[in-house]
Amino acid sequence: MNFTELLAAAREHPEALSVPATWAQGRAVFGGLMAALVHEAMRQKLVDDRPVRSLAITFVGPAAPDVPISLEVEVLRAGKAVSTLLGRAVQDGQVVTLVQGSFGAGRPSAVTVEAQPAMALKPLEQAAPELPYIKGVTPEFMRHVALRWAVGGLPFSGNDARHMGGWVRLRDVPEGPVEVAHLLALVDAWPPSLMPFLKQPAAGSTLTWTIEFVQPVAQLSTLDWCRYVVETEHAREGYGHAAAALWTAQGQLLALSRQTVTVFA
Repeated sequence: MNFTELLAAAREHPEALSVPATWAQGRAVFGGLMAALVHEAMRQKLVDDRPVRSLAITFVGPAAPDVPISLEVEVLRAGKAVSTLLGRAVQDGQVVTLVQGSFGAGRPSAVTVEAQPAMALKPLEQAAPELPYIKGVTPEFMRHVALRWAVGGLPFSGNDARHMGGWVRLRDVPEGPVEVAHLLALVDAWPPSLMPFLKQPAAGSTLTWTIEFVQPVAQLSTLDWCRYVVETEHAREGYGHAAAALWTAQGQLLALSRQTVTVFA
């Protein structure tokens, strides 16, 4: 199943969804996909089309592939402009992913502050070649995502640069407008920001993730490349704190992201 088909399954059968092993990230389902699936289930509980402004995501435990997952959503409050929802992905009776979402309609405001310019990257044609999917070497879900490094080092390269990133897009999806679910996958497709600091392979994962979306989402295609850069702000005792941003190829801000990541090295 490709990304589009899995999103449709989350909308149509949230009570029993199974993610194939081709979307695995180690022993767990790719976190960006898990967040996207819960978000899709949350959207079905809204009474109008107010857009998502922010999501606070906790990966409570690894969601196993090929095992049924139930997506449960609770509407905590539905106000005139803002709705607050709580979404859970439950597997074998245990919560594996927890998402709190704030969905808010726009309103007239006296305050307008433009985003900071996008960080400069090597042009797409000068960036590193597309990272290939290599069975047994790269995570399984990488067959569905294309990355081209333009800043910092690859995982386990011993590169101590605080910044990492480049160009990203989804593979094997039909052309269509980009939605928030796609942005979740594009941001989380990159490895934890601590990985390049290591000189040999070690396990690492995202513990908590907060992401905020610029609304309305810029008009772009699911086949378009986007820019992504993350900065590691601090790391100690196996935990790191990182801030990232995702932009269109032209430098229009799409999302702001913060993650607490873990590394077992």
